[in-house]
Amino acid sequence: MQGNGPLSRLYDLRDGRTRRASSFDRGGGNADRIQIPAGETAVLADIPGAGIIRHIWCTIACADPLIRRNAVLRMYWDGEESPSVESPLGDFFGQGWGEKYNFAALPIAAAPKDGNALNCYLPMPFANGARITVDNQSDRRIDAFYYYVDYEEHATAPAGAGRFHAWWHREITDAGENDPGGRENEWRVLGPEGKNPSDAGNHLFLDVEGRGHVVGVQYYCDSPGPIWYGEGDDMWLIDGEQWPGSLHGTGTEDFFNASWSPNELYAHPYFGYARVPKSLAWLGRVHCYRFFLEDPILFQKSLRGSIEHGHANCLTLDLSSVAYWYQTEPHKPFPALPPKEGRQNMPVIGAVDVHRWRDAWRQAMGGGRLWGNEKR
Repeated sequence: MQGNGPLSRLYDLRDGRTRRASSFDRGGGNADRIQIPAGETAVLADIPGAGIIRHIWCTIACADPLIRRNAVLRMYWDGEESPSVESPLGDFFGQGWGEKYNFAALPIAAAPKDGNALNCYLPMPFANGARITVDNQSDRRIDAFYYYVDYEEHATAPAGAGRFHAWWHREITDAGENDPGGRENEWRVLGPEGKNPSDAGNHLFLDVEGRGHVVGVQYYCDSPGPIWYGEGDDMWLIDGEQWPGSLHGTGTEDFFNASWSPNELYAHPYFGYARVPKSLAWLGRVHCYRFFLEDPILFQKSLRGSIEHGHANCLTLDLSSVAYWYQTEPHKPFPALPPKEGRQNMPVIGAVDVHRWRDAWRQAMGGGRLWGNEKR
């Protein structure tokens, strides 16, 4: 009797041949790494013919503390000129803001020590060659880049196989687009809440043409205020349909399979919170993820996926995301990747900033003996 679990068919024998591109020392020594000078691009794999990449592992040593944002990963299939994958290295592997922290999901993980070992198990088929590069856009040399690219050689690509794609998008959102006073009016703190009968002002996960399906989203949110950042709904407009579309969510934490404004670490193979703030309420950086391994989002002609930044796009947030999907080629070229200067982190909001906010509020209230929760 056949089973349906991930281990149930491991005994089936398959055609093909297993290969690896890696940084091993070609002289037989232990210098199993490459160096990537500042401003240069290294080719990790340039594979001819047909096959499937099954696993990528890498780790990196560099004096630049933001090298995971300043190094860019790209992948090209079947001789294409426009990359099908383009993302800062860390963000692709579930590491936001150039940071290092442990992250455990089924298809992508950042393993000990301290999230230094970056792994991806998403399969990547190709029919006529595969090319993977890392572009060092830092002003510092990458002193050591260790890597494996484990793949299978086949006579032909699997029939009907879509090509793997991933796109990183970052923006500092505008607040108050749907509030008459242009305020950051979340949870009705400042008055009646606005309405948003559109996806026009949302943070964009992807905007693609062709046939395919989405398999995952990494979401990195840096909130400069302590209010809950996650009242925003996810919205998916499939095959040219108009708002509200076939898939319309009810809140950010709901889309990431959590509930009730969570602020704790949680790791499920398909979804979770890999990083949460350690400050006042939701002030600071949070990393949510969801992989659609059982429930991919299917599209036949096009797909536009997005999420509000606060209810009705009422919050200023530093949002970055990586969407992962498979689709037919040719794909719609990605917008130009922001230069290194456009990928740097926003300053951390700390206790001094909050104290200054309090002083400005006290002055606006006329001064005197004020605790902090008084209202006019």
